Amino acid sequence: MTTNRNDVPVYVIACKVFQHLLEQHLPENLAQQVKFMDYGLHQFPKNLRSALQDEIDILPEPGLVVLGYGLCGKGLDEIKAGEHTLLVPRTDDCIAILLGSYQTYREEFESVPGTYYLTKGWLEAGSNPLDEYQGYVEKYGQEQADMVMDVQYKNYKRLMFVAHNQEDLDRYRPKALEVAQFCERWEMRYEELQGSEMYVRRLVEVAAALETIDEDFVMVPPGGEIQLSQFLR
Repeated sequence: MTTNRNDVPVYVIACKVFQHLLEQHLPENLAQQVKFMDYGLHQFPKNLRSALQDEIDILPEPGLVVLGYGLCGKGLDEIKAGEHTLLVPRTDDCIAILLGSYQTYREEFESVPGTYYLTKGWLEAGSNPLDEYQGYVEKYGQEQADMVMDVQYKNYKRLMFVAHNQEDLDRYRPKALEVAQFCERWEMRYEELQGSEMYVRRLVEVAAALETIDEDFVMVPPGGEIQLSQFLR
């Protein structure tokens, strides 16, 4: 059983994309408070930054704030720790966390740089090329929507659906395949990949014992702020 050896309250604020994984690995006695934030916030980094800062600022007493996010389009850049200590996975976005390690993410990136990733969370939230296109058509009309989408997605070569268990794979595959069929207009090929729980498991371990922190995490002391430079490798 993982317990808190840091002698301070632990708060977890994470994207809902990690809810299943964190609920599976987070012991009941570790975190004083857990909050999962809406998937859609990552689409607008400024909104994500503001929402997370608000959540941090209203915490009841100084503690360790575990942020279940990557840098997310610079959405976490300049978030202030205030009276807390912040712990964040050292990744550009949540893909490396879902894949289990930064190394695995780099291997996939080097294999096919133009990869668009799907997860059950983003499929549920409508954060994918098909739903995005339908929204553009409704707002701007088909011709303008086609132009915008071509600019955004013409350089992608692969659509990768990442799932962590067979149940999610079976349940969300029909929607993923629907998105894949739409993305054939850019000649994207569709693939599926089994994700790993390792990064989330390590995040929980480090939250329980900060002395075990390694290069895969960023820790910001009270009075500091998250900076882009901390995520560079």
